[in-house]
Amino acid sequence: MVIFGAGMGLPYFSTDTTAAQRALEIGADVVLMAKAVDGVFAEDPRVNPEAELLTAVSHREVLDRGLRVADATAFSLCMDNGMPILVFNLLTDGNIARAVRGEKIGTLVTT
Repeated sequence: MVIFGAGMGLPYFSTDTTAAQRALEIGADVVLMAKAVDGVFAEDPRVNPEAELLTAVSHREVLDRGLRVADATAFSLCMDNGMPILVFNLLTDGNIARAVRGEKIGTLVTT
């Protein structure tokens, strides 16, 4: 397992895009995208606390619906290269270990 943190120090490249790019460069199986939310929601949960958590969704749907849990460039890059993304809550105790073990947490984004 390889863990990348921080960005590239280049304008217009978010840490999300950097993670996607590095994952593709090393031939990773999945991008584990740790966030401060439980995954990808059908709506902004800060606006609608009843927003539905999507357990599985396609890259295309995330982009088409403007579900902005992360940088659109990162999702597009992963979509174009068939790289899955697991979006999960970093702030939940044990979630990193759960993600690494392949347990069902957060949202799995696939092509």
